[in-house]
Amino acid sequence: MAKDVELSSLDLRYEGYRMKNPGLEERLLVSIAQRGIEEPLEGVELQDASILLNGFKRYRCAHKLQLHRVPYASLGQDELAGIMNLLRISNNRALSILEQAAFIDELNARGHLSVAEIAKELSRSKSWVSMRLGLISEMSATIRAKLFSGAFPVLLHVHLAPVYAHERGQRRAGRAVRDGCERQRTQRAGH
Repeated sequence: MAKDVELSSLDLRYEGYRMKNPGLEERLLVSIAQRGIEEPLEGVELQDASILLNGFKRYRCAHKLQLHRVPYASLGQDELAGIMNLLRISNNRALSILEQAAFIDELNARGHLSVAEIAKELSRSKSWVSMRLGLISEMSATIRAKLFSGAFPVLLHVHLAPVYAHERGQRRAGRAVRDGCERQRTQRAGH
């Protein structure tokens, strides 16, 4: 159930986990200016804070429009449970694979949840979880910041991820071939 909260009371600690899209945000700004915020912002309720997990574009638009109160719905009273809830409903919402990866990394690192535990909680396969953890772990902090800020095209990184893996595989395969050839030469020389 949604309630109205003060915009300034929302904790934005997870803003960096969500992708920025300036073009989409501009269209949303026009829509909110005309019709208001139709879908509540979502987060978790702690004793002393409302932590925003979903609705950062709406938040920024409300701030630009100098709205002081916004509709807000709670996903729970615990950060990790709220993140799990957001990931569960992400099929119905537009969480990108990188956003999913960032939140799963948070569950893994801060929540100390294993791949199997996360997979079970989300009713997903372990490979689904592992792929997202691998995707986020392959990024440097600089690339991650640029991707999530909207300064670097996401599609480029997502499309290059298999290339990065392929190149690593090629290097490993190349080493294996070189090692195998060296063993064969050594064996022939010894016969």
